[in-house]
Amino acid sequence: MTDADAQVTTEDVPDEITRSIHIAADAATVWDIVSEPGWFINDGEWTDHEVTTDGDVSRVVDPVHGEFHIGTVELDPPRRAVFRWLGGKVGALEDTPANTVEFTIRPDGDGVVLTVKETGFAALDADAIERRRRFEENSEGWGIELDVARRRAEGAT
Repeated sequence: MTDADAQVTTEDVPDEITRSIHIAADAATVWDIVSEPGWFINDGEWTDHEVTTDGDVSRVVDPVHGEFHIGTVELDPPRRAVFRWLGGKVGALEDTPANTVEFTIRPDGDGVVLTVKETGFAALDADAIERRRRFEENSEGWGIELDVARRRAEGAT
């Protein structure tokens, strides 16, 4: 496969992933989950992390996946939390493009709808195949992570 072939097979990588889930819990309960930097770093089950924060930057240590640095962009309780992976690779501290992860909580019937929007895939990596891999992994992963949030929130009510 030539470089031109690789570009053609990955040129359609969208810049954004958006996923939503209904949660039978109140907004404050869901907010307590999604406002923690790095809560979504896990293997499909809730994981307690060591989180230390200095200004807008949090150091998140996951017992399995290691250390990550996450910037807090905006916290608007209990409606919106926005974080940024610091660095072009997940958890790396470097001045390169990084994805933004936004969680919104909207009242809906007997609970809320939690939506995640992750943007920045188009600029993540010069290697188009790597961009495609990361987009596909995160596309699947957000469904899993939203279910983790749902199970935790519904178990807390």
